[in-house]
Amino acid sequence: MSQQFLSEGWFAKVKELRDAAGNIEAPAALADLIINVTVTGVDGGDKAMSLVAGMLEEGHADGAPTTMILPADLAKRIFIEGDQSAGMQGFMTGQIRIEGDMSKLMALQTAQPTAAQVELMKKIAAETA
Repeated sequence: MSQQFLSEGWFAKVKELRDAAGNIEAPAALADLIINVTVTGVDGGDKAMSLVAGMLEEGHADGAPTTMILPADLAKRIFIEGDQSAGMQGFMTGQIRIEGDMSKLMALQTAQPTAAQVELMKKIAAETA
């Protein structure tokens, strides 16, 4: 049964899938990258998550140099559907706001996910409503 994007059940499923996948090595450009993400419009509020070495985690990471703020529908298109053009469009139209070190986001645009990361993201997408 698929879980609603950003729900407690969804984060639990993402963790379960990530744990089952084992140690997935991130591309060098992502290995040390930590970006906090605040998703707005989730059940009338905001939801905090982070990208740590290319992996989605619940909550903000301490000491992250960058925070991305964006609406839930756009977050789903970028992080679950892998729509990179949505990220650029969201930034250009002001739907995505950045706080902190914007240069860290450039690594996200240039890094190519590993085959193991692609496979994991397909499994997460299949479990996401």
